[in-house]
Amino acid sequence: MAIKTYRPITPSRRFYTNIDSSDITAKASVRSLLKKLPAHAGRNNNGRITSRHKQAGAKKLYRIIDFKRNKFGVVGTVATIEYDPYRNCRIALINYADGEKRYILQPKGLSVGDKVVAAEEGLDIKPGNAMKLKNIPVGTLIHNIELKPGKGGQMVRSAGGSAQIMGRDGKYVSVRLPSGEMRYVLGECMATVGTVGNEEYSNIVFAKAGRTRHMGIRPQTRGSAMNPIDHPHGGGEGKTNSGRHPVTPWGKPTKGAKTRRKKASDKLIISRRKKG
Repeated sequence: MAIKTYRPITPSRRFYTNIDSSDITAKASVRSLLKKLPAHAGRNNNGRITSRHKQAGAKKLYRIIDFKRNKFGVVGTVATIEYDPYRNCRIALINYADGEKRYILQPKGLSVGDKVVAAEEGLDIKPGNAMKLKNIPVGTLIHNIELKPGKGGQMVRSAGGSAQIMGRDGKYVSVRLPSGEMRYVLGECMATVGTVGNEEYSNIVFAKAGRTRHMGIRPQTRGSAMNPIDHPHGGGEGKTNSGRHPVTPWGKPTKGAKTRRKKASDKLIISRRKKG
């Protein structure tokens, strides 16, 4: 896939780029794998905004993706490569030998007519095949990695992403994530071989505000442009730095500051303090 550019007939078109869609072979055709999701606009189950700068965006249908890859031993054939409005990678429609159809994330190099299969062990190391981590050779690039056996893939699912198996330690497998973090994952968890496709996505330029509004992203206001009552970075005469390390509106460190607790026991201690 290539990056498309456009003639600068308007100021924003001068910088506007997009992904060539020649790899897409069909529109969504399996109605049983489509469903309408209500727009949450960054709100949780209590109706409170937990993720700011979100909106409904353009109308779209959700494609039900097979993240679990639990159809063991049944060979599937790639029928189509399709666009998915809910993610930045392509999806592949798989027709299995028993007649069932499922969507999976399209790995790099997987095309119409290719065969894929999932099993616990003993498969060829080729894009699209899925196995348990303990049975995948060290050094293999993988994606769609489970954190809990049977829950479905939760890590490494975005365009161009891949993790690498670095070694084994007892019942755990050491995996290097795209961020560079080394993480132990249970060997019983499933993962798919290969790199997620559409790796050029990170190079596109959105160029204008309307394009991101269609994606459900609202404008942001800089903290330094606010008043002191609204943000820790606000106030001051003229344009000033805030005089402190970058923080959120609620004072939590951001832009690189580590906020993850070192031990699960720390959370237990804090919860006991609150109760006490």
